[in-house]
Amino acid sequence: MGIRAQGGSLAPGRVVGDGRYRLLAQFGVDERAAAHLWRARDGQLKRDVALTLLVGDPADAEAARLARRTLERAAHASKFGHGGVARVLDVLSLGSGVTSSEGLLGVVVAEWTKGSDLVDLVAQRPVAPAAAARMVQALAEAVDHAHQNGLVLGLDHPQRLRLTPDGALKLAFPGPLPEATLRDDVKALGAVLYLLLTGRWALPGGPAAIPAAPHAPTGRVIPPRSLVPTVPVELSSLAVRTIEDGGHGGIRTSAAILRVLDQVAEAEERTQLIKAVGEEEAVAEPDGTVWTTKKPVKDVARRKKLAFGVTVLVVATVVILAWGGMMLINLFQGESKSSGPQINVAAPSSSQVTPPSGEQPPPAQQKPSPAVGAAVKPSAVTVFNPGNKGDSPGRAKNTTDGDAGTSWKTDQYNKQFPVLKDGVGLVVTFKDPITLSQIKIDSASPGSKVEIRSADKKNPKLDETKVVGTGDLAAGESTIALQQPQQGQYFIIWITQLGEDDGGKFVTELKELTFLPAG
Repeated sequence: MGIRAQGGSLAPGRVVGDGRYRLLAQFGVDERAAAHLWRARDGQLKRDVALTLLVGDPADAEAARLARRTLERAAHASKFGHGGVARVLDVLSLGSGVTSSEGLLGVVVAEWTKGSDLVDLVAQRPVAPAAAARMVQALAEAVDHAHQNGLVLGLDHPQRLRLTPDGALKLAFPGPLPEATLRDDVKALGAVLYLLLTGRWALPGGPAAIPAAPHAPTGRVIPPRSLVPTVPVELSSLAVRTIEDGGHGGIRTSAAILRVLDQVAEAEERTQLIKAVGEEEAVAEPDGTVWTTKKPVKDVARRKKLAFGVTVLVVATVVILAWGGMMLINLFQGESKSSGPQINVAAPSSSQVTPPSGEQPPPAQQKPSPAVGAAVKPSAVTVFNPGNKGDSPGRAKNTTDGDAGTSWKTDQYNKQFPVLKDGVGLVVTFKDPITLSQIKIDSASPGSKVEIRSADKKNPKLDETKVVGTGDLAAGESTIALQQPQQGQYFIIWITQLGEDDGGKFVTELKELTFLPAG
């Protein structure tokens, strides 16, 4: 147990919240609200949490009023769930988890976000424009969802944001300022984009560790492209138009930001395609011959196929030589069926060796389809969404309820996978291990692509799973046969490409899943 914080004294090892939370490390201070941002250890639930500590004198009536407003907003946000915002776990106030002797006016407790600080990210150099656009796109989607629910997130301070291991920006320390507005969230998106592109913060109240963005004599912020010439015009303009309050052509909503970022992403995809084609360079020889060179790509799957092909070729060659050797021996020794012992050599298969002229090859042996047994129903089905939330977790069970009238659907996405994330899926658990051979998927989303993956546990990381089958989904039932029967207790239906609905959005709907073991 640490020493209780008193009189506003905050240091690693101290405890707050009636002795429940032990402070581990400070990650910033939002001086506008005297909000100290800490990582702490929950002594009751034995987990790390993010604390936004509102420091102040309980005797200061105005400070106490403003703190209550922030706490009310944070409590309201606890009902909001999105992968771009850390979930609010608890809100402590004076007399309810916080004592007057602690020098605190309140505490917002949120889940801890693994990853790195946004400030650390831009400390060395600005982020590549395409990566910056993707990061802000994910954050803008969180803002858009929150604003549709009437919530202000309060992400207008860079130390409140963290970069997750999968490369997404996340509001890690919730707790909006008492007077923050929806417009402030939108301006913050522009400021975050400006920061990623230039390493400078363009709004008031930024941390001392980040230099302020320069302004022209007119008072307007200087465009990012003027500081970093490699920044595309569209992104530079987007940042300035979002931050500035006056003038025409300003951007006032997160939906408008998303539209521009979608256009930038499409342009980037076209540019990458052109670059990929351009990697093939024509090289002219003195005699006029033109060769095409291309940088080799490391492809593990292709190497495995090549190695297998070489092995088959070597085996076939050995068999042919052996067969030819026997023919030569017979020719020189004058052997026949009636004179002397007969040496028998196993004949090569028709797929390996062309028989001598005049002989008919044996009929081709067709590999029969693997037999399957009766369908096995899993004991549990849950959404597999590494590093993210959402995608209708409460409806996952509909895929094995035997009713094609019920279903599970992903969220609707503005962009196809893997622009926003690598994919999403369902993890199924069987009571006992089975030897799975096929999966039948009844889907209402033609064009979707899936991988069947095996896992050793219920909640693995994606790189801890193994692909054992792939397939494209049609409208109705599709059968996906595994590469070979796979024994296991946990399997994942991982969606790598979504279907497209009538409105141009991307979504996949699964009605029923049927699991067939090897017969």
